[in-house]
Amino acid sequence: MRTIDSLLAEYAESHQKKLNIAIHYICVPLIFFSLIGLLASIPLPDSITNALPVSILPYAHLGTVVIILGLIYYLRLSVVLFIGMLLFSALVLFFIHQIELLQLAPLWLIMLIIFIVAWIGQFIGHNHEGKKPSFIKDLQFLMIGPAWTMSHLFDALGIKY
Repeated sequence: MRTIDSLLAEYAESHQKKLNIAIHYICVPLIFFSLIGLLASIPLPDSITNALPVSILPYAHLGTVVIILGLIYYLRLSVVLFIGMLLFSALVLFFIHQIELLQLAPLWLIMLIIFIVAWIGQFIGHNHEGKKPSFIKDLQFLMIGPAWTMSHLFDALGIKY
Protein backbone atom coordinates (compact mmCIF):
# COMPACT_ATOMS: atom_id res chain seq x y z
CA MET A 1 0.00 0.00 0.00
CA ARG A 2 1.25 3.48 -0.88
CA THR A 3 2.07 5.79 2.01
CA ILE A 4 -0.69 8.23 1.03
CA ASP A 5 -3.26 5.42 1.01
CA SER A 6 -2.28 4.22 4.48
CA LEU A 7 -2.25 7.77 5.89
CA LEU A 8 -5.68 8.55 4.42
CA ALA A 9 -7.06 5.24 5.69
CA GLU A 10 -5.72 5.88 9.18
CA TYR A 11 -7.12 9.43 9.15
CA ALA A 12 -10.50 8.10 8.01
CA GLU A 13 -10.73 5.82 11.07
CA SER A 14 -11.69 8.79 13.24
CA HIS A 15 -13.94 10.30 10.58
CA GLN A 16 -16.79 7.85 10.02
CA LYS A 17 -19.99 9.66 10.98
CA LYS A 18 -21.65 11.82 8.34
CA LEU A 19 -21.89 14.88 10.58
CA ASN A 20 -18.19 14.75 11.44
CA ILE A 21 -17.28 14.26 7.78
CA ALA A 22 -19.50 17.19 6.71
CA ILE A 23 -18.00 19.42 9.40
CA HIS A 24 -14.51 18.47 8.22
CA TYR A 25 -15.36 19.31 4.60
CA ILE A 26 -16.06 22.86 5.78
CA CYS A 27 -13.69 23.34 8.70
CA VAL A 28 -10.48 21.76 7.34
CA PRO A 29 -10.31 24.17 4.36
CA LEU A 30 -11.22 27.06 6.68
CA ILE A 31 -8.46 26.13 9.11
CA PHE A 32 -5.96 25.89 6.25
CA PHE A 33 -7.18 29.23 4.88
CA SER A 34 -7.10 31.01 8.23
CA LEU A 35 -3.73 29.58 9.25
CA ILE A 36 -2.17 30.79 6.01
CA GLY A 37 -3.96 34.12 6.55
CA LEU A 38 -2.52 34.43 10.05
CA LEU A 39 0.94 33.66 8.67
CA ALA A 40 0.33 36.17 5.85
CA SER A 41 0.32 38.82 8.56
CA ILE A 42 4.03 38.10 9.05
CA PRO A 43 5.99 39.70 6.18
CA LEU A 44 9.29 38.41 4.91
CA PRO A 45 12.40 40.49 5.64
CA ASP A 46 13.17 43.40 3.33
CA SER A 47 16.39 41.66 2.31
CA ILE A 48 14.19 39.05 0.59
CA THR A 49 11.32 41.21 -0.64
CA ASN A 50 13.65 43.79 -2.22
CA ALA A 51 14.85 41.07 -4.60
CA LEU A 52 11.31 40.05 -5.65
CA PRO A 53 9.26 41.40 -8.56
CA VAL A 54 6.65 43.95 -7.49
CA SER A 55 3.84 41.77 -8.88
CA ILE A 56 4.40 39.05 -6.26
CA LEU A 57 5.02 41.30 -3.25
CA PRO A 58 1.45 40.87 -1.93
CA TYR A 59 2.28 37.17 -1.54
CA ALA A 60 5.72 37.66 0.04
CA HIS A 61 4.90 36.51 3.55
CA LEU A 62 5.36 33.59 5.88
CA GLY A 63 2.08 32.02 4.67
CA THR A 64 3.54 31.51 1.22
CA VAL A 65 6.68 29.95 2.68
CA VAL A 66 4.57 27.48 4.68
CA ILE A 67 2.54 26.63 1.58
CA ILE A 68 5.72 25.90 -0.38
CA LEU A 69 6.98 23.60 2.37
CA GLY A 70 3.60 21.89 2.57
CA LEU A 71 3.51 21.39 -1.19
CA ILE A 72 6.88 19.64 -1.03
CA TYR A 73 5.37 17.27 1.55
CA TYR A 74 2.31 16.61 -0.66
CA LEU A 75 4.49 16.06 -3.73
CA ARG A 76 6.30 13.26 -1.88
CA LEU A 77 2.94 11.57 -1.22
CA SER A 78 1.06 11.98 -4.51
CA VAL A 79 1.59 14.09 -7.62
CA VAL A 80 -2.16 14.40 -8.21
CA LEU A 81 -2.87 15.51 -4.63
CA PHE A 82 0.06 17.92 -4.95
CA ILE A 83 -1.57 19.50 -8.02
CA GLY A 84 -4.89 19.75 -6.22
CA MET A 85 -3.27 21.33 -3.18
CA LEU A 86 -1.26 23.67 -5.42
CA LEU A 87 -4.46 24.94 -7.05
CA PHE A 88 -6.25 25.22 -3.70
CA SER A 89 -3.25 27.03 -2.19
CA ALA A 90 -3.21 29.51 -5.07
CA LEU A 91 -6.90 30.26 -4.43
CA VAL A 92 -6.21 30.63 -0.71
CA LEU A 93 -3.43 33.15 -1.36
CA PHE A 94 -5.61 35.05 -3.84
CA PHE A 95 -8.58 35.31 -1.45
CA ILE A 96 -6.38 36.27 1.50
CA HIS A 97 -5.01 39.13 -0.59
CA GLN A 98 -8.55 40.16 -1.58
CA ILE A 99 -9.62 40.24 2.08
CA GLU A 100 -6.54 42.29 2.87
CA LEU A 101 -7.45 44.80 0.15
CA LEU A 102 -10.94 45.26 1.63
CA GLN A 103 -9.40 46.62 4.84
CA LEU A 104 -12.48 45.65 6.89
CA ALA A 105 -10.29 44.86 9.90
CA PRO A 106 -6.71 43.77 10.43
CA LEU A 107 -6.08 40.57 8.46
CA TRP A 108 -4.80 38.73 11.53
CA LEU A 109 -8.06 39.46 13.41
CA ILE A 110 -10.30 38.18 10.62
CA MET A 111 -8.19 35.06 10.26
CA LEU A 112 -8.05 34.46 14.01
CA ILE A 113 -11.85 34.53 14.22
CA ILE A 114 -12.16 32.09 11.31
CA PHE A 115 -9.48 29.86 12.85
CA ILE A 116 -11.19 29.71 16.26
CA VAL A 117 -14.68 29.09 14.84
CA ALA A 118 -13.38 26.37 12.51
CA TRP A 119 -11.56 24.58 15.35
CA ILE A 120 -14.70 24.74 17.48
CA GLY A 121 -16.49 23.06 14.57
CA GLN A 122 -13.81 20.39 14.37
CA PHE A 123 -14.10 19.57 18.06
CA ILE A 124 -17.91 19.45 17.81
CA GLY A 125 -17.50 16.94 14.97
CA HIS A 126 -15.08 14.80 16.93
CA ASN A 127 -17.27 14.96 20.04
CA HIS A 128 -20.15 13.68 17.88
CA GLU A 129 -17.84 11.02 16.42
CA GLY A 130 -16.70 9.98 19.88
CA LYS A 131 -13.07 9.85 18.77
CA LYS A 132 -10.13 12.17 19.31
CA PRO A 133 -8.72 14.12 16.37
CA SER A 134 -6.01 12.15 14.51
CA PHE A 135 -3.35 14.81 15.07
CA ILE A 136 -3.35 14.07 18.79
CA LYS A 137 -1.78 10.71 17.91
CA ASP A 138 0.53 12.07 15.18
CA LEU A 139 1.03 15.73 14.22
CA GLN A 140 1.52 14.63 10.61
CA PHE A 141 -2.27 14.33 10.42
CA LEU A 142 -2.55 18.11 10.52
CA MET A 143 -1.15 17.90 6.98
CA ILE A 144 -3.24 14.86 6.03
CA GLY A 145 -6.57 16.55 6.85
CA PRO A 146 -6.46 18.81 3.78
CA ALA A 147 -5.28 15.89 1.60
CA TRP A 148 -8.11 13.71 2.95
CA THR A 149 -10.64 16.42 2.07
CA MET A 150 -9.06 16.82 -1.38
CA SER A 151 -9.09 13.03 -1.90
CA HIS A 152 -12.87 13.00 -1.34
CA LEU A 153 -13.28 15.74 -3.95
CA PHE A 154 -11.13 13.74 -6.35
CA ASP A 155 -13.17 10.58 -5.66
CA ALA A 156 -16.37 12.51 -6.46
CA LEU A 157 -14.82 13.76 -9.72
CA GLY A 158 -13.47 10.31 -10.63
CA ILE A 159 -9.84 11.46 -10.42
CA LYS A 160 -7.32 8.85 -9.30
CA TYR A 161 -4.75 10.18 -6.92
